[in-house]
Amino acid sequence: MNTDTTHYRGGRIFTAAEPAWAESMIVRGDRLTYVGDTATADTLSGDARVVDLGGAFVLPGFIDAHTHLLMMGQALQKVDLQSAADLTDIQDRIRRFAAENPDAPRLLGRSWLFSALDGHPPTRQMIDAAEADRPVYLDSNDVHSAWVNTAALRELGIDADTPDPIGGRIERDPVTGEATGMLFETAVTQIVWPALAKVISNDERDTALAAAFEQYLADGVTGAVDMALGADEVAALERALAAGDGTLPLRVAGHWLIERTDSEEDNVRQVHEAAQFQQRLQGPWLRMAGIKVIIDGVIDSCTAAMKEPYSDGTNAEPIWDLASLAPVVAAADAAGLQVAMHAIGDEASEIALDALEHAVAANGIRPRRHRMEHLETITEDNVQRLARLGVVASMQPVHADPAIQENWRAMLGDHRVERAFPWPEMTAAGAVLALGSDAPTAPHPPLPNMYIATTRKSAIDPALAPNLPEYALPMADALAHATRDAAYSCRWDDLTGQLVAGKAADFVVLDGDPFTAGADSLLTARVQLTVVAGSVRHEAEVAGSHPR
Repeated sequence: MNTDTTHYRGGRIFTAAEPAWAESMIVRGDRLTYVGDTATADTLSGDARVVDLGGAFVLPGFIDAHTHLLMMGQALQKVDLQSAADLTDIQDRIRRFAAENPDAPRLLGRSWLFSALDGHPPTRQMIDAAEADRPVYLDSNDVHSAWVNTAALRELGIDADTPDPIGGRIERDPVTGEATGMLFETAVTQIVWPALAKVISNDERDTALAAAFEQYLADGVTGAVDMALGADEVAALERALAAGDGTLPLRVAGHWLIERTDSEEDNVRQVHEAAQFQQRLQGPWLRMAGIKVIIDGVIDSCTAAMKEPYSDGTNAEPIWDLASLAPVVAAADAAGLQVAMHAIGDEASEIALDALEHAVAANGIRPRRHRMEHLETITEDNVQRLARLGVVASMQPVHADPAIQENWRAMLGDHRVERAFPWPEMTAAGAVLALGSDAPTAPHPPLPNMYIATTRKSAIDPALAPNLPEYALPMADALAHATRDAAYSCRWDDLTGQLVAGKAADFVVLDGDPFTAGADSLLTARVQLTVVAGSVRHEAEVAGSHPR
């Protein structure tokens, strides 16, 4: 028997290519050498090892087009507050977590929703009532704000005289001027994150990264695009690469996070740092794809930059205005880096497109594959402009889950709600749509993500009414956007994302077929086998549940 060659025989294989369906695949080493009908595969496979798929559904490995690997692994260790019904529930969970971790120097939580507070602003005193002695840091569901207690403010050195960082806000009591316990945008990324990074060991980072890899493989993800790399994250990935003798459990492409400063020279210097990493990290397992710029915030906390005010009459300035952004984008474009720009508000997406047009004018015709992230609101004109510029629309169905939309809709409260998360508009205009999760701001598993994409219903509470069902995607399109187009989004399209001869043997076997069982089956389907570069990286443990 040829142990270097495997014939995966007799399945229902969705290729995300043309033709869209096949029955068998031959894998030699890390590559697919044949994908097509079983009769032909039988004649070509020779003495290859045979895995009988028994009609099982197979598709390319999912590529999470927008995630945060280390943060996701760390989030698994935090108290989960997303399903907390109200403030009392949040406080009870903090108390239980504190009792379960008596020796922890600080307590970390994640995913709380503004809607759980019934319109009341979060304050440090609310957390103090549950835990006053140790610092408590609670990431909001979108990770663009942090709710902390008095002890955490003290640990961070934040008081009434601490200035707001550029692009961020320390919420203050209007009477006393004291910090209330809410920190927004760059007050999180430039104050909270560095402070916590100093008290985390490399061993803890490595453990968190390994946990993220394990979760992803179990859920059928064979590649990920990490959207906020800094020195600590790159070092952790390189340690994992070394430990794997030049391989990782799954493929990783990264974007170096550019922090906004008041100096154009410092901003552009960060681009040059990313270019240096790109020269060093260009392998099939770990590569620096480009830079990430967070132009604005999020709608839930009214920090996304909008063309019209929020329902309360306020609006938000962008973190990056065009004057500060344009030199960064032009420098990255000139260096051959992919530019990924977080743009949730319709004003932010316009700034992003203006900056890209400036880069094209400055640098001339050249190969480009820039991206815009989230695009939860965008004008119809700018959808067309995005497509003309060849910009990838990187979007996350999980953010449109009706179960987390109450506050989002209330903050806008007008006609903009009726064009929320307009995925099909992107492809209709001719743009490439790449789907991801933005974990840990949302659940990472791709199958429930595909359920939301194909139904616009909630994976958390399927009984809820769908969120603008006219924007639902056909099943084949959704799966292709999460595989083929996600690979295109990070320039992996010559390597993976489709099941065709010559590409990497990155694929997933499920225990059900959503094309025949319907979209609801995506909520119950389980991954039986995850194969990356021809090697089985995850196999279901239940006896008899995997193909043989």
